[in-house]
Amino acid sequence: MTTQDYATYIAGLPRIIAGAAALFRDSEGRVLLVEPNYREGWALPGGTVESDEGETPRQGARRETAEEIGLDVEPGRLLAVDWVPRVARPPLVAYLYDGGVLGEDQLKSIRLQEEELLSWRLVAREDLPRFLPGELGRRVRAGLDALDAGTGAVELEDGVRVG
Repeated sequence: MTTQDYATYIAGLPRIIAGAAALFRDSEGRVLLVEPNYREGWALPGGTVESDEGETPRQGARRETAEEIGLDVEPGRLLAVDWVPRVARPPLVAYLYDGGVLGEDQLKSIRLQEEELLSWRLVAREDLPRFLPGELGRRVRAGLDALDAGTGAVELEDGVRVG
């Protein structure tokens, strides 16, 4: 196969988007959520993996967390991988990492990226469905379940466990 043929082959392959986020909690088990200014609703600190730059999902979760909330925290173990299909865009593969439990000093040091975020808050597990409807909420609850059970990462499709 020539270089030209290989480039044509690669250009014709399906595309996916990769995203990565960190699941941070406080000492009471509440989940840290951020409020984006570019869309409705709440999210976790995280975002698109810059794979064209050679970034891995783990590196993306760390970079996005540092950019969005000013905390440079090495992500812990992988909690979930979620395949999220869409009609208007390529599918998303979302990686969810354990961000750990943040102490008071870390919570006080949060500095929002004003270009993207309006606010942040800590939300109790039972209140998560109100703030995170749909696949993101299911993904976060699956990640919390994996933490509670001490199991390995869970495989999800649209936030629903498979396998």
